[in-house]
Amino acid sequence: MRAHEILNNPFTNKGTAFTEAERQELGLIGLLPPYVQTIEEQAAQAYEHYLTKPSDLEKRHFLMEIFNTNRTLFYYLFNQHIVEFNPIVYDPVIAETIENYSHLFVDPQYAAYLDINHPENIEATLKNAAGDRNIRLIVVTDAEGILGIGDWGTQGVDISVGKLMIYTAAAGIDPASVLPIVIDAGTNRKELLEDPMYLGNRHERVYGDTYYNFVDQFVNTAEEMFPKLYLHWEDFGRSNAATILDKYKKVIPTFNDDIQGTGIVVLGGIFGSLDITGEKLTDQIYLCYGGGSAGAGIAARVHAEMVSEGLSEEEAYKHFFMMDKQGLLFDDMEDLTPAQKPFAKKRADFANAGDMANLENVIKVSKATILVGTSTDAGAFTKEVVEAMCANTERPVIFPISNPTKKLEATAQQVIEWSDGKAFVATGVPSGTISYKGVDYQIGQANNALIYPGLGLGMLASEATLLTDEMIGAAAHSLSGLVDPGAAGAPVLPPFEYVAKVSIKVAEAVAKMAQEQGLARAEEQDMAKAVRDLKWEPKY
Repeated sequence: MRAHEILNNPFTNKGTAFTEAERQELGLIGLLPPYVQTIEEQAAQAYEHYLTKPSDLEKRHFLMEIFNTNRTLFYYLFNQHIVEFNPIVYDPVIAETIENYSHLFVDPQYAAYLDINHPENIEATLKNAAGDRNIRLIVVTDAEGILGIGDWGTQGVDISVGKLMIYTAAAGIDPASVLPIVIDAGTNRKELLEDPMYLGNRHERVYGDTYYNFVDQFVNTAEEMFPKLYLHWEDFGRSNAATILDKYKKVIPTFNDDIQGTGIVVLGGIFGSLDITGEKLTDQIYLCYGGGSAGAGIAARVHAEMVSEGLSEEEAYKHFFMMDKQGLLFDDMEDLTPAQKPFAKKRADFANAGDMANLENVIKVSKATILVGTSTDAGAFTKEVVEAMCANTERPVIFPISNPTKKLEATAQQVIEWSDGKAFVATGVPSGTISYKGVDYQIGQANNALIYPGLGLGMLASEATLLTDEMIGAAAHSLSGLVDPGAAGAPVLPPFEYVAKVSIKVAEAVAKMAQEQGLARAEEQDMAKAVRDLKWEPKY
């Protein structure tokens, strides 16, 4: 039985790469074809097979078969083709597998399924899922706000699995040390509740004290069982996400990518722009176009950095303007969210407040130098808008980061052409290289995967007790300096192909800041060495 257990365990299985000596020792003689392959041969064979798949969804299914049977081979292959595989393994193709999870279910993929109706089973669930593995990183979702597709109940577990794949592929976090979790609190999606194939709880979502008590019991149990744990919250609903993060972020090492991640990568892009101009962040005027949770979260991150660079909170808020569906936000509006209120202006301060629903007018009045779009208002950054930004400053920062592509406020090509090559551009989707007047402009992507894998690696390597604003700021600063700011058309964010190098740089910056703040528990005092020592390589 032992031989088959080894072959069926994705953490121990090498498939046809088991050597003759290993086959003798482990009782595998005759259970595999005679030829012993190298991992390079296995990867070449797998990639050749991958290329025969007719659709992205079938490509993802094929890669998941490898993931389910041989983690080392999967990550070796992923590392070879990280730019090509990332959208297949994660966003956007993962959305389709989440929507069809119950119908396609084959393997639980070592995930843990927490049932809100059975809090007494939390400890047993975590023990069973972890087995004898030393869990250092958990990605947990309740799947109420999955990507751009909403509430998918227990099927959202795939987002936790996918996120952890990026952690390992980008930052080398040992896949044996991670645990994907879904909290099944029910679902409000009628089609799931009425689907006889649905594998989750068939009742509407549980909210309030019952929900928060369950989350609290989960956190306490996980912290007790896994004392060196870093806890990542993913795709929780708007009504719960910030409440949960705020409750635990000053108590345990924890992170919410939806709230914190995008803000860090946008701030990194701003730093990359200012590296080229030599200007200071505290001299900029920031205009947020789209004041939802993402836009407000990014603005809050940039505001916090201005404060850390010497401005008072009140003075820093004077540098911010926020627009949403109502136009420029004023403090007498009754429908402001808690995240929007600090950025709202006094109506009396504007002679033409009635004209402040128009983006071009707001740009002219505010004298904005940075414009970040999270509105999903396609085409909102018109030629006139871009020209208005250029009238305010020689080199405006214009980041249309809504996604998918059809929701972009402007394309990178449009911003480059309308600004005559003066604007710094980053987009929320891959944009390729833009050729304009003899210069090739590399367009950075505001991709959270540039940040959260390295952030996690730095937290684990330093064994930090908390993730602080200063550590987040260090992560954002570390994104600059990876490309030559003096080169014509240089990107303001490093291209995704460099994500492994980026992740190491981010990890070292985070770990060193943790040490400076007295929050690092690691025995190793050289944080760069601690990061290198922790990094896992996919090899037999």
